[in-house]
Formats: sequence, structure tokens, C-alpha cells
Amino acid sequence: MSAPVTVEATGETVGEAKWNALRELERLAPSLDKAAVRFQVLSEGERGLLGVGYTPARVLASVDASAAPAPDAEPLDESEPAARVREMLGHVTTALGLRCRIDIVEDGEGLTATCSGDELGLLIGKHGATIDAVQVLAGAIACRDTDERINVVVDAAGYRDRRRRTLESLAVRSAEEALRAGTRVELEPMSAAERRLVHERLKDYEGVCTVSEGDEPNRYVVVELP
Repeated sequence: MSAPVTVEATGETVGEAKWNALRELERLAPSLDKAAVRFQVLSEGERGLLGVGYTPARVLASVDASAAPAPDAEPLDESEPAARVREMLGHVTTALGLRCRIDIVEDGEGLTATCSGDELGLLIGKHGATIDAVQVLAGAIACRDTDERINVVVDAAGYRDRRRRTLESLAVRSAEEALRAGTRVELEPMSAAERRLVHERLKDYEGVCTVSEGDEPNRYVVVELP
């Protein structure tokens, strides 16, 4: 059985120390599977009184040799925007104390970054608030230094598909309620992407129409009779 690859790293916080350790492991193994990395916190660090006596956080990161290919492994064949998004997601997930695999698929419509692993609820956040914020940041980073608009989707543990099904079901129920009661139905505030899903689901639904009202970040969809 091969001995694990192990590195020790420091940082101002445990999250930063983990990030630095991952970067060092990636330097040794470019195709590292981040989900396989194990961390041991050696010291959480101390800031000291009035900034005096600062002690950095220290962590030990290790990964089985089978999950850490040789340093001469071929680098990932991806665009510069995708590489920037991958690096940002690695930084964010490490800071959150999460171990996950990041896969990026690029096509003519943009790029989709998928995080796979256990216990990714912290990355998703309540009602998807955290992952939506991360997605906005990823989009801005992908478009940096270019006039081209790049559509970026960040997904984790199948959240986007589950949320899509939930929103489509909510849209249909709201349309039925509007028809039954003969009145408009206001949905909860949603992101622009989620509002588009509702509009798209109901655009051909007979007897109702949809509009968006309110101001960001509390803009919402209204289902009403024409």
C-alpha cells in the first residue's frame, strides 16, 4: 500500500492554512482529487493581545498516493476563465472547511462548475442563498479582463436540478390557485435566474400570465389573470 502524500501549512486562520496546504498538494500533484484530502488541525492559531504574540494556524493535509497522480500528469485542458472559477471555488470550499471535487464543463452557452462531495449544505446555504452568491462571484471572475459575457452556473450535490423541479411545481400550483381564486398570486422573492424559470414554465400556461415586481434583492414573480 502506497504511503500518503502529506504537507504541513500555516495561515492566519484554519481556513487559510487549509487553502495553502491544498495549493502545495496541487503543486506536487496537479490532478489532485480534493475530495480525498484529509486535514488535521495542529493549531488554530492565536492573534495575541493588541496584535502582539501572533501565532499562525497550522494544519496537516494528506491524501493517498492513488488520489494524487504523479507531478508530470497532464494539466487540465480548460480555458482561462474556467481555471479562474476553479481556483475561486477551491478557495471558497476550503475556507468553509469542505472537501469536494470540482468538475467544470464548458460549452457554447458558458460553463458549469459542479461541486461533488459530502455535507455540501454549507455551500448551498438557506434557500440556496450562499451558492447563488458564489455563482454571481464566479460569473464576475470568469468575465474579468474580457468584454465577452460568460454564463456561469455553480452547482453542488444536484441542488440546481432539485431547485428547478421545486420552482416548476410551485409555478404550476400558483397558476392553479390564481385561476381558482380569480386573483393574483405573489411568490417569494427570488434571484433573476429563478424568476426566469417560473416565467418560462408558465409562458404557455393557459389563462395566466406572469410579471416581476419589486426591487432587488426582494424582486418577486406575480402570477395573475391576463
